[in-house]
Amino acid sequence: MRLSVILSFLLVSSLDGIAQNAYFKLGYQSFMDKDFKTAVRQLEKACMADSNNTNALWMLAYSYFHSDNYKKSVTTYTRVITLNPTDQDAYYFRSKAKSNLAKDVQLSLDDKEKCMLGAINDLTKALLIKPNETRFYQTRGLAYRDYATFKLQANMHYYDRNRGINALKAEIADFEKVMNENPGRMDIASLLDIAKEKLATVVGHH
Repeated sequence: MRLSVILSFLLVSSLDGIAQNAYFKLGYQSFMDKDFKTAVRQLEKACMADSNNTNALWMLAYSYFHSDNYKKSVTTYTRVITLNPTDQDAYYFRSKAKSNLAKDVQLSLDDKEKCMLGAINDLTKALLIKPNETRFYQTRGLAYRDYATFKLQANMHYYDRNRGINALKAEIADFEKVMNENPGRMDIASLLDIAKEKLATVVGHH
């Protein structure tokens, strides 16, 4: 997991200049303690002092995510990706933040769709960097499931049967990829059965 990686890196690089930043130290400690709201306050100040430090930004984005501030998490992970375009885990967590943001009842339907498509796109980019990563396929399968549900809602302005079907097919392909790597995943097997049944139902209705 990225969390363990970043913690290990910070432990061995504690003599680096950024680690001497008082706000960074306090933010890091709160991050370690999983006190993410306090971590946000300290890491925001640390990032103001050094806006290009990817480790501070990464921890801030992660802390925003676990403080349910998905919009700021997306924005901050975007800054991380700008500085390090090959950080597959930044794409992964940004996708999860976008998926959660799409569930905001106050969000417009247009913005919901943008978030859903953005989540799918982020996971596709993560897979380009690290192919065959099972958790990326699993999470993208869930993102396709959400998008299919969104596009197949009856009497909705955004109803689109073809896109809904394509999303279901993509969901099935991703879950099958997970099952090929982990045949014992009964949770995924269940999701796969549901997706196939839904696809058969939708395709059967002309």
